[in-house]
Amino acid sequence: MAVVTCKNGDIELEYETFGTSGEPLLLIAPMGNEGRLAYHEDFCAALVDGGFQVARFDNRDSGLATHVDPKTTYTVRDLAGDAAAVLDALDWPSAHVFGVSLGGIIGQTLAVHHADRVRTLTTVATPPSSQWSVCRPKLRTLVKILALGKPGKGPEGAADHLIKLFKIVGSPDYPMDEAWIRRIASVYPQDPAATMRQMAAMRSAGDRRPELARITAPTLVIHGGAETMLSPHAARETARVIPGARLVSYPGMGHDLPRELWPSMIAELNKLVAGTMV
Repeated sequence: MAVVTCKNGDIELEYETFGTSGEPLLLIAPMGNEGRLAYHEDFCAALVDGGFQVARFDNRDSGLATHVDPKTTYTVRDLAGDAAAVLDALDWPSAHVFGVSLGGIIGQTLAVHHADRVRTLTTVATPPSSQWSVCRPKLRTLVKILALGKPGKGPEGAADHLIKLFKIVGSPDYPMDEAWIRRIASVYPQDPAATMRQMAAMRSAGDRRPELARITAPTLVIHGGAETMLSPHAARETARVIPGARLVSYPGMGHDLPRELWPSMIAELNKLVAGTMV
């Protein structure tokens, strides 16, 4: 495993690979998270054991990727272009794509506008629209997040803030890996202003349901039964508008990827991939 730099125009992107053979799988990170925080190295190793060659990377404005000028705006299509640039750097003509939250939106956009690059698409906690009527988040969750305020100073303050956030949006039925979150957050501190730029890109995409109907890649939609950032309606709508998409829901799962569910998720992913080889 080594960190490699590639570019999409003026944007520098950092990515890592796991495994040297198997089906190519690109992991796209959610809002405000670098690839290392979104996808634990043990999860990547489990995917390799499951038959995949894995790449995870930092979206622009997160982790080691370029943090753009504060006055700069960009779109989800720009973020999808970054993902395509990583595929180019990997010399992967196409790959299976897996994304959580904003990462799933980027994956969906990649599947629409770079359809030949996406073999299968898996989205986790991903809405088909930024409209409130579709996402239907729980108000008390949003109030708790707003009450957190800004991260404290230094790596320790950033880690404390992130752990408090995970306690709000994470999976209530599964233990949180606090030591891992603290380690990653301490090394790669959060950038609230950059996260807001990513949020603006997501919101500017608006209602994407008409274009999601154009996706041809076999699609798996994963949703947590204890999710508070998105209602089950959002998951059902995602599965409804993408032709042939299959919805899998996990009770007790929130807006994260609990370790205990990795084997089931990887089995579901393998089932999706196997369906393309018939």
